Amino acid sequence: MTVIKFEFEKLQVYEEARAFRRRIYKLAKLLPAVEFKLGIQMRDAARSLTNCLAEGHGRYTFKDRVHFCRQSRGSLQELVDDVTICLDQGYAKPEHLETLRQDAAALLRSLNGYMKYLRSRENETPLARKRKPDSVPLTD
Repeated sequence: MTVIKFEFEKLQVYEEARAFRRRIYKLAKLLPAVEFKLGIQMRDAARSLTNCLAEGHGRYTFKDRVHFCRQSRGSLQELVDDVTICLDQGYAKPEHLETLRQDAAALLRSLNGYMKYLRSRENETPLARKRKPDSVPLTD
């Protein structure tokens, strides 16, 4: 069976975010039952991290893509705070949580770099959607 890979899945920043999401899901499984809402919140934010990258990539303008990257970046920052809660409450080994925080910082740099690239192209129309000028001028 041939595996279909969508264009957004080929982005390095998406691959990094996907790996980070998997690690957040693992951390959420370690939480005590009393923290079930924190676990739900963490999984929601982790999904939003990658969902926004995917949705933004499907948008027409680079400006729209940047907007969704900002949403993704907000979800990442939320997850950093959730990891800090886990650290403060002793829900996982401190060294594992610190590694997760370092990976979040690296992902943040990747997101910022991707947004910088997109902003540099904001005045362009994505090639796949460029229209040829109409051959017949429109008149009143």
